[in-house]
Amino acid sequence: MNERRRVGYNVHRDVLDEGEVDILAEKSNVTVPFSRKIKEAMRCSGPRLKSCMLSCVPVLSWLPRYSFRENTMGDLISGISVGIMHLPQGMAYALLAGVPPVFGLFSSFYPILIYFIFGTSKHISVGTYAVMSVMIGGVTERLAPNLNFMIWDNATNQTVLDIVNRDAERVKVAAAVTFLSGLFQVLLGLVQFGFVVTYLSEPLVRGYTTGAAIHVIVSQLKYTFGISPDRHSGPFSLIFTVIEVCNLLPKTNVGTLVVSLVTIVSLIVVKELNTYLGKKLPVPIPVELLGIIIATVISWQVNLHGKYGVEVVGEIPSGLQPPVLPEASIFGQVIGDAFALSVVGYGIAISLGRIFALKYGYKVDSNQELIALGLSNSIGGIFQCFAISCSMSRSMVQESTGGKTQVAGALSAMVILIITMWIGSLFEELPKAVLAAIIYVNLHGMMKQFMDIPTLWRSNKVDMLVWLATLILTVLFNPDMAQHPSYRHTHSHPQPLPKYSLLGQVPETDIYRPVEGYNKVKEIPGIVIFRSSATLYFANAEMYQDALADKSGIDITKLISQKRKAEAKRLRREKKEARNAKKIKNNTAKSPEVEPDQLNKDVEKDGAVSTLPHAIILDLSPVNFLDTVGVKTLRGIQRDYSVIGVEVVLCGCQTAIIENLENCGFFSDGVTKACIFSSIHDAVLYCQTDKEMHATHF
Repeated sequence: MNERRRVGYNVHRDVLDEGEVDILAEKSNVTVPFSRKIKEAMRCSGPRLKSCMLSCVPVLSWLPRYSFRENTMGDLISGISVGIMHLPQGMAYALLAGVPPVFGLFSSFYPILIYFIFGTSKHISVGTYAVMSVMIGGVTERLAPNLNFMIWDNATNQTVLDIVNRDAERVKVAAAVTFLSGLFQVLLGLVQFGFVVTYLSEPLVRGYTTGAAIHVIVSQLKYTFGISPDRHSGPFSLIFTVIEVCNLLPKTNVGTLVVSLVTIVSLIVVKELNTYLGKKLPVPIPVELLGIIIATVISWQVNLHGKYGVEVVGEIPSGLQPPVLPEASIFGQVIGDAFALSVVGYGIAISLGRIFALKYGYKVDSNQELIALGLSNSIGGIFQCFAISCSMSRSMVQESTGGKTQVAGALSAMVILIITMWIGSLFEELPKAVLAAIIYVNLHGMMKQFMDIPTLWRSNKVDMLVWLATLILTVLFNPDMAQHPSYRHTHSHPQPLPKYSLLGQVPETDIYRPVEGYNKVKEIPGIVIFRSSATLYFANAEMYQDALADKSGIDITKLISQKRKAEAKRLRREKKEARNAKKIKNNTAKSPEVEPDQLNKDVEKDGAVSTLPHAIILDLSPVNFLDTVGVKTLRGIQRDYSVIGVEVVLCGCQTAIIENLENCGFFSDGVTKACIFSSIHDAVLYCQTDKEMHATHF
């Protein structure tokens, strides 16, 4: 790190109270009439109508500009790879939802095509998801339990389960709750209610998904041991199920248990091999697909079902189902479950979507994502699909195999279409124990979230308590029941919407006030001073980042994307020059690095912003508390703006805030307290004197 240039200063001014400051800075009391705001909001023009259309149907904006040369091969490989993953996961998660496996394939086809048209994330893989499936399963088993479908068999003189009618009823229930959850998402998106997910803090979401994963594991034990425990519902149902499973262990089907253990070990070994050889393999080994193919062949040849009583998938009809409107009579019984599904599914999808958007320099529209997921679920419900979200494992494969756009998702849907139309019936002899094993192995990432506990203990004990409380509630109650008290807890202390402003200097003083509220307050050239009127925590962290970008006029996602493209162009040029140099046996000078000044020129060409400030000062004097999400937000702002050559410093931090930063791991070898100043004026003077060597400290 460069040695800091020290500068001394003395303040010579009269003592000023707030009234005198208002007079000196000429405080403005001009307000925009409410009627003018309404008129401006209702104004319609050609460009505005076009913009509205493109934002509502995003595929119309990006597909005409699709670069076949740059994206086709990556999207093709990625689409095939993810489509292969959809097959085993769709069938496995259908078991969690309590419906026949083929409906998991339908849920991996229709919703993906809808999201391709209306979604804004280029990298997430929507489709079946374990947490959503187990929530659906709770509803289907509650409204269509086995006891309702027991019939008398005259041939055997005993009652037997009418599986056909039971499955048909469960499909109706799953379609109805999915359709209704989609309507909730669409309505929330239309009223611009995407911010609702900000009230689900990261510790709450991670604790919830960990608890739901435990429910998923317990629900699959019957397929692992080949037993038939009774269905339990209501509080403590998980505990009752575990007790009954333990009592039934002496009746374990040995053949089923052997199939489960062999499959689990094989999947883990090959997945570790994928990780070890990740950089050497062009695409990951499709371990799940290979597993179900091998298991199906062995089951067919050995007759596992007939000889050893191993339960198999059974009949898988070929072709697609005709659309059927869900039964409205079911809606009243599932309205609470539908709302829980809509919130959980959206929260998971938007969280993962923002991670990829930030990494690759584009923006995900939270309200449009609500509408896209809502249409995927509501239209999917008409085609007998069950509720979907996005999968971390599939999304990582989609990214790592070169997927660049939503075309990869559409291609994966085409793979599922081919399987559904012609190949699905080949997997009728697949043991259900194999699908349960696939679920277990895919949940290892969620189970690793238990490591959040020691991390949160060191950083923020309040967040740790939220994590543990959510986990316990989810384990003791059903996931859909646990979501409601947890969600209410986050709303127990509502905060007013913060006001964001840029600060300028009152002439000939060290006092700073909002620029828009005073006539004589002027911004410092080359420096952005940003302040929020509220504390920074999980509920307004995204708003804080968006307001900073809006007030400063810096489209950070676009600039990062330009920087990455410029860097990729430089690397391609270097490789070309190296090849030419090798041909002529001559050395070629290395191409220069892309400097921030050059980036500014590129930005000017695009008309995004004429010049970039060389520093941003975040005034944290109103902030009296930082949770882990707030700290991550500040760290992310520093990291992202440093990529484009803009230094970010903090000022006005209370002692408690600095302690929060230390406890949450904000400081490191590259990030020290040298980036924090006691006052705005200290930070301004430092940024002014450090302009010529403004390489960031972090």
